Amino acid sequence: MDTEVPPAKRDRADPAPERDERSRFGVRTQRYALLVVACAAVIAAVNTFVAQPFEIPSGSMENTLRPGDRVLVDKLAYRFGGAPARGDIVVFDGEGSFVQESGRTDYVKRVIGVGGDRVTCCDRQGRITVNGRPLDETYLYPGDTPSRVAFDIEVPEGRLWVMGDHRADSRDSRDHLGDPGGGTVPVDKVIGRAEFTIWPLSRRRSLDGAHG
Repeated sequence: MDTEVPPAKRDRADPAPERDERSRFGVRTQRYALLVVACAAVIAAVNTFVAQPFEIPSGSMENTLRPGDRVLVDKLAYRFGGAPARGDIVVFDGEGSFVQESGRTDYVKRVIGVGGDRVTCCDRQGRITVNGRPLDETYLYPGDTPSRVAFDIEVPEGRLWVMGDHRADSRDSRDHLGDPGGGTVPVDKVIGRAEFTIWPLSRRRSLDGAHG
């Protein structure tokens, strides 16, 4: 004898496929959320320890770097026994040397002298000298002189004398001769070395050749 399914049971939809779909959606959402968190953690770690983009705020490094350029800074350049060298383009925290209070304290400049160097402006030909040798500053902004400010300083060990490439439009070590440190910047305040211009695309390039 045939058994007839009651109408109530015959018309009721099986909830199992719907539960399975919700479960799969929940798993996908969790995986996506974990992927987003992992990517954010990786980006944060890279920015903190490896490399970080910085936007150039002023014309003090023209024509090497222009306002609005974004540069990628290698934060490991000096971490493992290396040290800033003459000619390096560095980003540093100027608090305590260039500025005496908190605020926007990150600067980008070129290293002209390192610890133990005697940096002088200027010789009879108007050139800056380091340890008596004149610098061939081909990176200077067209029409600029090496410096209109005379100075003669011996850079203390562990510090740097830095200047912008656009000397007529750069507030740099020369402007802080009377401040603590005599205008020099502590090496341990250097964030890293500028390695690439990454934006705008038309100016994307390696800065390896721009280091003196």
